[in-house]
Amino acid sequence: MDETRVVSVEINGQRYPIRSHLDAAYIAELAAYVDEKMRLATRECPAGDTLKIAVLAALNIADEVFRARGDAKSHQTDLTRRTAELERMLDLALAGDAAAADMAALAPTGRSF
Repeated sequence: MDETRVVSVEINGQRYPIRSHLDAAYIAELAAYVDEKMRLATRECPAGDTLKIAVLAALNIADEVFRARGDAKSHQTDLTRRTAELERMLDLALAGDAAAADMAALAPTGRSF
């Protein structure tokens, strides 16, 4: 099992010690992402206090997550539909090959016995 480590990150000018099993570089990447969202929220609401800025940033991140989930579900639905269509086409092709093989077996070969 991975060992727990503490990674120090900075978000919105504040240092936070993050205890995690995750890779330190990944945690730093997450923190940088949240920091950027906080900066964007600060631009949208320059008079807001830290809590308001954090809530705006969290809502923006939640919006991204929900949209990504919706896109993923849409893509999964499309892939499922396309897979079913390909399966149907393959079944028809294989049924056609089986019928053609049956016809060939019944057809005279032109050989004499």
